[in-house]
Amino acid sequence: MQLRRKVRPAGAAARRAALRWWLLSLAATGAAVTAAAALLAVALHFSGSAAASASSSSSGAPYRLSQPREAEELRWEREVAPPQLASPQSRKLDGAAERSLWLPAPSPRFMPCVAPSPEFKSPVASRGYLLVHTNGGLNQMRAGISDMVAVARILNATLIIPELDKKSFWHDKSNFSDVFDEEHFINSLANDVKVEKKLPKELVKAPKSVRYFKSWSGVDYYQDEISPLWDHRQVIRAAKSDSRLANNYLPTDIQKLRCRAFFQALRFAPPIEALGRLLVERMRSFGPYIALHLRYEKDMLAFSGENTTYWKVKDIDPLEQRSHGYCPLTPKEVGMFLSALGYPSSTPVYIAAGEIYGGESHMVDLQSRFPILMNKEKLASAEELRPFSQYAAQMAALDYIVSVESDVFIPSYSGNMARAVAGHRRFVGHRKTISPDRKALVRLFDKVDSGLLREGKRLSERILDIHRKRQGSPRKRKGPVSGTKGKDRFRSEEAFYENPLPDCLCQPGSPDSDDSLVSI
Repeated sequence: MQLRRKVRPAGAAARRAALRWWLLSLAATGAAVTAAAALLAVALHFSGSAAASASSSSSGAPYRLSQPREAEELRWEREVAPPQLASPQSRKLDGAAERSLWLPAPSPRFMPCVAPSPEFKSPVASRGYLLVHTNGGLNQMRAGISDMVAVARILNATLIIPELDKKSFWHDKSNFSDVFDEEHFINSLANDVKVEKKLPKELVKAPKSVRYFKSWSGVDYYQDEISPLWDHRQVIRAAKSDSRLANNYLPTDIQKLRCRAFFQALRFAPPIEALGRLLVERMRSFGPYIALHLRYEKDMLAFSGENTTYWKVKDIDPLEQRSHGYCPLTPKEVGMFLSALGYPSSTPVYIAAGEIYGGESHMVDLQSRFPILMNKEKLASAEELRPFSQYAAQMAALDYIVSVESDVFIPSYSGNMARAVAGHRRFVGHRKTISPDRKALVRLFDKVDSGLLREGKRLSERILDIHRKRQGSPRKRKGPVSGTKGKDRFRSEEAFYENPLPDCLCQPGSPDSDDSLVSI
C-alpha cells in the first residue's frame, strides 16, 4: 500500500474572497498602513499556496455540503470578521526558511500496515453479546471503542454498537450514530468482528453479567477470567471502556485490528465529515495553517488548585504542577512559543478548543501576535453549526478533522485529543506535529517575565534547539518509565493510539505493507 494525499490548492474564487477580506480589514480597523505594507501582507497571505500544494489538503472527502460555494463566499464577507492585517513586525522569509516551517523533519518513510495475516480468519459463531458503556470525552471514547472491538474478537463475541457516555463533565446526549458513521463501522469490521445495532428482543431484559474489565489487560486475562462468564450469561456488559487493553505485548493481528478500528472504522458521521472538510477548505484559503489544540478550557481547573467537585485530586500546588510541565501552556505562552519557532504573525492559526476559560480576555496576547486566529465559530455560520453546537463530542469531531489535516499541529497540553490527533498524523504520513516541552518552556518564559532573558534571537535559538527532535518524526512507541511498578508502569507507557509504530506502520516494500490507500 502506498499512502498518498491529494493535492488541492485553494481555488481562485477562495483566493479572491481572501483578498477582499484583507482589503476589508484595512477599512474595518482604520489601520494606517502604507501601500508597501499592504502589498507585503497580501504577498505573505498567498505565499503559502505553493507550500500548501506540496504538503497539504485533505485525503479525500466522501461527503459535501449542498450549499453553493458562491453563496458561502458572500456569507463569509457578510458575517465573518475580516482577519487583521499582518502586524508591521511580520517579515518575508526566504524560500528555505519558509519551507522549513511547514515540512516535516527528514525521516524514513512509513506507511500503514494494518492488513490481517493469512492466519486471521473471519469471525465464527459468537459465544454471546458484548455491551459496552464508554466513558470520557470524544477521544477517550474512541480509544475505548477500539479496545472493545479487539476484546470482542478475543472473546469471540458479538459487539453491540457502543453506548456513548452521557453523564460525564460534558453532558453530551449524542448517540453513536450522531458522532460516527454507524453503517461504515459495521461494514468495515465485518471480517473482524460481528457487530449489531441492538440486542435481540428476547435478551433485552435477560440477566446480564456487568464487569469492570481490568485495566491494561492482555489476551490471557480475557480468555481466562472473562470468557468463562459466557457459561452463565448470554450478555456481558463492560461498565467502562477506557484503557482496558494493554498497549504492548499483544498478538500482532489484535494490534492491527485495533488500528483498523481506531483509524479506519471510526469514521465520523456524514454531516460532521462534510462540515469538517469544508472548514479545512476555508482554512486553506489563507494558505498553510497551524492547528493549535489550546487546552485552556473550563476543566483545566483540575490543574489550577481550585475547589472543583468534578476532580478526584484536590491537594494541588499549581506552581509546582506548572514547574514540572504538568499544566497547559497559556495562550500568551503559546504565542511566545510560535514566535520563537519562527512563524511570522501572518501565519493562519486554527484554534481547536471548546470555550476558553476566562473568555476572550485571555486570548489578547495570542491574538496580538497572530491576528489570523480562526476557529469553527468564525469559519462556519451559525446555521451551519446549529446541528452540532449543543453536543461537545460532535464539536470536538470538527476540531479533530481540521487538526489532522493541518500543515502543522501543536498541542498546548498532552491530553486525549492531542494524543489522538498526533497518532492519526503519524498513521497518515508523520505530518509535522510539534510537541512543546512544557517543563523547559516555563523555565524560559519565567526568565523572560523576570527580565533575565529577552524575547529575540537568543530565546528563539534555545527553543528551536529544544524542539528539533519533537516534530513528529517516526520512532517506536515508548515503553514504561524506568522504575515504575504495578499500574503506574502501564499508565506510564505511551498510548497505543498515540503512536502505532511498529505494530501498524512499516516502510514501503516490506512484507507487511498494504496495497490500499488510507484516508481519515
